[in-house]
Amino acid sequence: MSALSRPERAIIVAIILVTAVAGVLRYVGGVSQVLAFAVATVALAGLAWIVSFATEQVGQRLGPAATGVLQSTLGNLPEFFVVIFALNAGQRVVAETAILGSILVNALLVLGLVIVAGALRTRDGVMRFGRRLPNDTATLLLVSSFIIVLIGLVHSANDSASHHVETISIIGAVAILLVYGGWLREYLRSDQRPAGGAEPPRVPVATSVVLLALGGVASAFVSDWFVHALQPTINTLHITQAFAGLVIVAIAGNAVENVAGIVLAAKGRSELAISVVKNSVAQIAAFLYPLLVLVSLLTATRLTFSLAPVYIGALIGTAVIVWQITGDGEATAFEGGALVATFVILATVAAFEK
Repeated sequence: MSALSRPERAIIVAIILVTAVAGVLRYVGGVSQVLAFAVATVALAGLAWIVSFATEQVGQRLGPAATGVLQSTLGNLPEFFVVIFALNAGQRVVAETAILGSILVNALLVLGLVIVAGALRTRDGVMRFGRRLPNDTATLLLVSSFIIVLIGLVHSANDSASHHVETISIIGAVAILLVYGGWLREYLRSDQRPAGGAEPPRVPVATSVVLLALGGVASAFVSDWFVHALQPTINTLHITQAFAGLVIVAIAGNAVENVAGIVLAAKGRSELAISVVKNSVAQIAAFLYPLLVLVSLLTATRLTFSLAPVYIGALIGTAVIVWQITGDGEATAFEGGALVATFVILATVAAFEK
């Protein structure tokens, strides 16, 4: 760890201490569950920072595409564990809205803030980036939305297919995973390594790998503590499960993208910033969600592509507005603000959903 600066070492030590406190609060009796939930949330965000930092150091040896995929994959570990533990605890609404919230938080709130930060840094107020990834992300999001819309329609019609939603979801999950795998292969093949003037990595590969392992393993434990304190916190604070999953869990579980993308955009690294956020949206919609549908076969509660109509509408609307704003390879602060405002509206609706 000697390659780390003094502030970085101090931050990592502080995160380890917060994580340890979260563990103590989980197993000590008579502790406020709201306090336990708050500390676990901070620990999750801190571990996400460790993963983000280590991934950025590894990514400086790679191109923006590979870095974005790597950071999104590792950054989604907390979300994966949170959903698994929620399903084991029988909290289907939290699990469903946490996945959907991850898509919407990244596609609306985080992307909006990234665009604002990136646009304000340029002289003409326009953030520019490649068009391929935004358009590919929209395609993957629409493919994933297709099965969700179909299942919503068969449910509303109450036809014979509505009695086989689990089977349809399993087959659909496999099909979407194959599509994502095909896209990922072509996307990584087109990657370009950093130019010679790129900032060199400061941390050795071995140190980065240790930090990644530390963050990933600790995230699994903290996610369990997080979910354990979630329902008591919902009851105490009188918030809905939908709001908890769509906003609180989604933001906490995606802290990597929340921080990394905005910081990269503020530094003027627009291509990498967009890559991190867009890869996360594509990966959650076309990889994490279908993967969790299959993994849920081993949990106490099954996960399917069946969602409430309001969230189906939100997903389709998000795919359209994100494609419209980023499909041309440039965006302004006004457009970023529009994405953030869209998420605020959605969060308000979730606050009144059961």
